[in-house]
Amino acid sequence: MTPRQAIKRCAWSISLPSVAVGAAVEGTAVQGPGLPVSPLGATVFMETAGGLLLIIGLIIGLSWLFKRFGKRPLTGKGGMSVLGGVSLGPRERAVLLQVGETQLLVGVAPGRVQTLCVLDRPLVPADTRDGFAEQLKAQRGEDK
Repeated sequence: MTPRQAIKRCAWSISLPSVAVGAAVEGTAVQGPGLPVSPLGATVFMETAGGLLLIIGLIIGLSWLFKRFGKRPLTGKGGMSVLGGVSLGPRERAVLLQVGETQLLVGVAPGRVQTLCVLDRPLVPADTRDGFAEQLKAQRGEDK
């Protein structure tokens, strides 16, 4: 194929959709391979609605999966896990960490993490994670 033939073929493929649009505006239907008669036809609408329903179904299905299987305990490498936490202020938290057999109470603030205490006896058994705030108060000797 010569360069001149390639240019003619490219020009023909570019002008073909504009000819079809011009003919559709005039009211004559141009039917060719891959060119719909009307861009507002029922088949185009059904394809768009079907694609939209497929995407919405995918979003709902993935959200259900994340809701069902996404709540796993936060565990890291080396046997370290977060057992619980309580908010102490707008940007401060107290977090209970399990590192091996040792439990640490850590204060977390923006730009700072500080060990508050190392607990001698476990505050929260590994199988229960409810009532962290109450168990923390009992450990500190506060009965409110």
